[in-house]
Amino acid sequence: MLPQSELSETHAVKCELAADVLRSSGTLRLQVSGWSMLPAIRSGDVLVIHRAASKDVSKGDIVLFSRDRRLFAHRVVSASLERSGILTRGDAMPAPDPIVHEDDLLGKIFFIVRNGKCIAPRQPRRSERAIAALVRNSTIAARVVVGVHGLQRVSQI
Repeated sequence: MLPQSELSETHAVKCELAADVLRSSGTLRLQVSGWSMLPAIRSGDVLVIHRAASKDVSKGDIVLFSRDRRLFAHRVVSASLERSGILTRGDAMPAPDPIVHEDDLLGKIFFIVRNGKCIAPRQPRRSERAIAALVRNSTIAARVVVGVHGLQRVSQI
């Protein structure tokens, strides 16, 4: 088993490679982990991302950006910050991210692939916003939601 520092470095290199592929080819399929975008994006979902600039995104879009050698897919909260960048936040996160600058913006999510089905990203429904608020305020709730989605995935196999 690799030490944590080597695992972190390996992950960072993978993120940089994914960003390079998106910049050069214009399209990327990326399997994600984490719960910052629950319930819209679940751990294990595959995102289909197209290269985009800040002028191509608007409030409510989900974008991919890089920061500190990591990749994040979060929702645009405000795209009107023309010169300084855009403001994003994970649906299940308590606070917005630091401003995403043009150089860090990689692309816009066009589809979420889950269980073999393509799902178009959209604004969360009221029930999804409630789930995101629960996850945002409770680690226990987050684990329950992740567990329920994991059970759903297993039962569909």
